[in-house]
Parts: sequence; structure tokens; C-alpha cells
Amino acid sequence: MSNNPPPQPDNATVITIPTPSRRRRYISFPNFEGAKPIPLGISLAIGLLVAFAIPKPHEVSKQAWRLFAIFLTTIAGLVLGPLPVGAWAFVCLTISVVTKTLPFKDAFAAFTNEVIWLIVASFFFSRGFVKTGLGDRLAMYFVRLLGKSTLGLAYGLAISEAIISPAMPSTTARAGGIFLPIINSLAIAGESRPKDGSARKLGAFLIQSQFQSSSSSSALFMTAAAQNMLCIKLAESLGVKIKSPWITWFKAACVPALVSLTLTPYIVYKVFPPETKRTPNAPILAKTKLEEMGPVKRNEWIMMGTMLVTVALWISGESLDISSVIAAMLGLSILLILGVLTWDDCLSEKSAWDTLTWFAVLIGMATQLTTLGVVPWLAKCVASFLKSLSVGWHLAFLLLQAVYFFIHYLFAGQTAHVGALYSAFLSMHLTAKVPGLLSSLALAFNTNLFGALTHYSSGQAAVYYGAGYVKIPDVFKLGIVMAAINITIWLVIGAMWWKLLGLY
Repeated sequence: MSNNPPPQPDNATVITIPTPSRRRRYISFPNFEGAKPIPLGISLAIGLLVAFAIPKPHEVSKQAWRLFAIFLTTIAGLVLGPLPVGAWAFVCLTISVVTKTLPFKDAFAAFTNEVIWLIVASFFFSRGFVKTGLGDRLAMYFVRLLGKSTLGLAYGLAISEAIISPAMPSTTARAGGIFLPIINSLAIAGESRPKDGSARKLGAFLIQSQFQSSSSSSALFMTAAAQNMLCIKLAESLGVKIKSPWITWFKAACVPALVSLTLTPYIVYKVFPPETKRTPNAPILAKTKLEEMGPVKRNEWIMMGTMLVTVALWISGESLDISSVIAAMLGLSILLILGVLTWDDCLSEKSAWDTLTWFAVLIGMATQLTTLGVVPWLAKCVASFLKSLSVGWHLAFLLLQAVYFFIHYLFAGQTAHVGALYSAFLSMHLTAKVPGLLSSLALAFNTNLFGALTHYSSGQAAVYYGAGYVKIPDVFKLGIVMAAINITIWLVIGAMWWKLLGLY
């Protein structure tokens, strides 16, 4: 990783943010550039098996059962990777139309979903933060202030991400566009490099601390991560209406998230200690970089002002009758009109357009599965099983949340997990008489927390692991330790706080 200076606002910068690869190595087929044959065969076989070999429950219609089979094929392909995610989602959407399982209008209905376009806009805002250098500048201020010790450095980076997160709604973009380059520069300055025996001096600790802290930052604000907004939309489709969602989310998350954010760097410091304890050169490096950047530029001021206005509209939009996506559209329009972003910047943001495709397919299928009765049927089956065990809603809540959390080991990414399971698990909660607001928010919070389980569990996981400082066994070991600690924090402190707020 090269030690590049922060991007200047007047220079167009192409941002490439690594995303978790869902394509795995299988037996190679020379001279074939299409879908991976073995993953393709397995994915299709799963759908065909469900459609034709497993008896259809009498409570479910033929159309619903076929859609369920196509949905399982879609999810299998997201995990096995016969094609890139967007391409595979499009293929499965085509299958649903060709087989007349869904009419064209219903198949493409989710492409007009407001939440999806809010997520797309968030990618463009993230590009603006990186292109103007504003994200780097904010992080460097905290490094200069707190970076005299290794632990202080970790806290400085974690705090700066928490402050940036509500206005930069992509954890992956924050990781790849801002914090990994900064961590890499600090590590190299501390003579810590990946894969040469010096990674544990400084780099590995900073990577792990920031990676684990990012889960709490993402859970703190509704607009801090794309999957948060997706969860809210799916909850609404099941009848769980959240009044003033931005404020309600923040009120519910603030206490457990801030406690977790406060403890995480210290716990990582103790469990995965760096060899270098003092970093007197870090504030000097930060000061030097800030001097190189010069005074705050015009585009940085515009970016800062635009995001403050946008966040204010996200908070107060309901009283002003301005939805979150309209606020994002207004903010993006300002950035385009004033030249902070160009349309070419937006067109080249491939991850945004890819997300638009596969998010829309997953949301569309999940919505139709609910409408056609598959999700309620599954929920009823699980609820009946829980009822047979004679458990109350409190224990049902704990069991369902635990399964939802740890099943993430099977998923390469948070949004795929949400699209596949959020609606089903929320429906199970509701059928088991768990309060709807508590159920929907707890599942959404867990969606952020399990993003730090493994090196493939989220976009930011792939970014940080790809830097080469941390070995896979260490990722898994710290992932499960921090998962247990975070679950305890959110279960104990969160439960008391939510009771106080009247969520249940």
C-alpha cells in the first residue's frame, strides 16, 4: 500500500473501494469466461430441488413456492459466486420473469424503492468526502490531538469515524477511502509493515481496533450504514412503522453503542496488544499532513455545509414533510451544481450502480415472498415450534436474535444477509408476540455488530483484511471475542435503556 498524500479538492480522484469477494476458487475450466460452472450448477440445483423435489406446503401457492425456489437460488449464488453479485441478481430476476413467476411490473417494482436510491446517494456522498479530502482532514485532527500513545491513536481514529459516520453512510467507503490509508501511513511511520514480521508492532492492532469499532459507529446512527436504511424499509413492509426513524434509532442506539465504542479499543489493546505502546511521531505526522493539505479549501467547506444541512433534514425531515431520500437528492444536487462532484464521478461509482441492481432484486423478492405468504408461513412454523417449547416472548427474542447473529458465518456481506433473512426473522419475532419496535431495531443493530465476525463478513472486513496486517486466525479469534462482549453490552445495558425508553 503506497503512502499517498491526501487527495486535493481540485483534482479528480478515482476511488476504488475493495468489496468482499463472493467468488471462490473451484476447479478451473480453461477458455471459459462466463459463470463458474460448479457454483452455477449448485445454485441452480438448490432451486430445482426445492421447486420439484420437495413437496409444496398446502398453505403456500404454486407461484409463491416457485418464487421461494428462485429466491434460494439467488441467495446460494450470492454465497457461492457463479457470477458477480449484480450480474447474478439480474439473471435470477430474469428467471422469475421468464417463468412467469412474477409479472415484469412486480419484478422491477423495487427499483423505485426510496431506500435503495438513498443508499445509492450515500455512495456519492462518500466519494465527495474522499475527493475533497475532508474525511482525511477530520481524522488527522484527532490523530494530532490523541495520537501520542498507541491506545490514544486508536481512540482518535474511532472517534473520528463515529463523527463522520452519519454524514458518510457507507462503512466500506469510510474504511477504504479514509481510514485504511491513514492507518497504513501511521503503521509505516512506526516501522510496521504487512507480511514482514513487523505487522504486530502497530499496524495489526490499529486495523483490528478500527475494524471492531466501526461496528459500533455503524450502529449508532440510522444513516451510518446502507443496511440500516434497508432494515427500516423492510420493517415498514411488515407493518412496523417507526415514527421519526432517525431520532428513534439514535435514541435507542446511543447508550449501548457509545459504551461499546468506548470499551472496544481498550479491549482490543488488551486482547490483541501492539508491540509499540508509544507513538510520539503520530501527532507530528498528522501535523505534517495537515500542513501539506493547507487551509480548508472551498470544496471542503461546501461538502461540510451540505452534509450538515442534509443530516439536519434527515433528523427533522418528518416534521417538514421531507423524506430522507429527498434530503439526500437535494444534498447531491448542491454538490453537483457547485462542482464538488461531477456527473462523471457519479457514473464511475460502479459500486453504487451494482448495489442498485442487487439490492432492488433482493428487496423485490423479499417483498413478494411476504405478499404471497411464504414469509408469514415460515414465521408461523417457527412460532409454533417455540410455542411447543412453552417459552415466553423474552426467551423467543433471545433465541431468534442469537440465530440471526451467528448464522452470519454463512454470509459474505451484511446486505445479502438482510435481504435474505431480515424479513423472515422479524416476522418470526412478531408471530412470537415480541414487540415490533424492539424486534426491528434489535435485528438492525445486530446487522452492524456481526459485520466484524470474519474477514468476509462485510465490505469493511474485506478492506481491512486486504491490507495484509492481520492473519485469518486472529480475525476469527478477535471476531468471536468481541461478538460475545458486544452481545453482552447490548443485551444488558441496551435492554435496561430500551426499557427506560418504553420500547417494550
